[in-house]
Amino acid sequence: MKHLKFSLLFLMCMLAAVPVSAKKKTKVIAHRGYWKTEGSAQNSIRSLERANEIKVYGSEFDVHLTADNVPVVFHDNKIQGKNIQTTPYAELKDLKLPNGETLPTLEQYLDKAKTLKKTKLIFELKSHATPQRDREAAKIVTEMVNGKKLTKRTEYIAFSLEAAKELHRLSPKTPVYYLNGDLSPKQLKELGFTGLDYYYKVMQKHPEWFAEAKDLKLKINVWTVDDPKVMKEMIENQVDFLTTDYPEEAQKAVYLHR
Repeated sequence: MKHLKFSLLFLMCMLAAVPVSAKKKTKVIAHRGYWKTEGSAQNSIRSLERANEIKVYGSEFDVHLTADNVPVVFHDNKIQGKNIQTTPYAELKDLKLPNGETLPTLEQYLDKAKTLKKTKLIFELKSHATPQRDREAAKIVTEMVNGKKLTKRTEYIAFSLEAAKELHRLSPKTPVYYLNGDLSPKQLKELGFTGLDYYYKVMQKHPEWFAEAKDLKLKINVWTVDDPKVMKEMIENQVDFLTTDYPEEAQKAVYLHR
């Protein structure tokens, strides 16, 4: 009888521990997709496919509006010398990424994402020239994401506070994270954001923000963590998400920390 009671107590303890352990496990996000691999390129459709193949939590990508309001997936302001935000799409549509793919539109990117069932879409809306333009961009992209029925798989991030606030207003049930690093967790909570998505050096400078964010039930993402030592440091700080150019290495680091 005593042995049975002990077994039941042990089982209850183990069951209670499982959710806590799972909750603390850091999830990996591929920065600009998984592009540091053969045949891929930053923000390419192939980088999204590769991120899905290695089963990361999410694939991050960047979106600009062209001068005539076509959202395209690219990181830099310029592609082959042309400023994306001041150039009509017709002048950009045939430009190639380093892997030979044509510059993808957001619609093309989302259509591919629909065929990849699990990977979260970590959608960075790039800052535009004015607050009004940020709001216009937020409206256009949220309507497209909703129209593609990908809202539940999407999480928005932005450096522009205006864009982040508008994304939250337009899609209040979708996670929105702020990137710029200049607001405390308390300020982010007051704005209704899901959490912070800060450069890891910002978090090293403000180590108290780890505990503050957790106390406020905010999620913590850190970017762009490519150094194995920093990966270990951030995982030990129990960040929710780690964004990296080396997602397979980060997955191994998370696994070894279990």
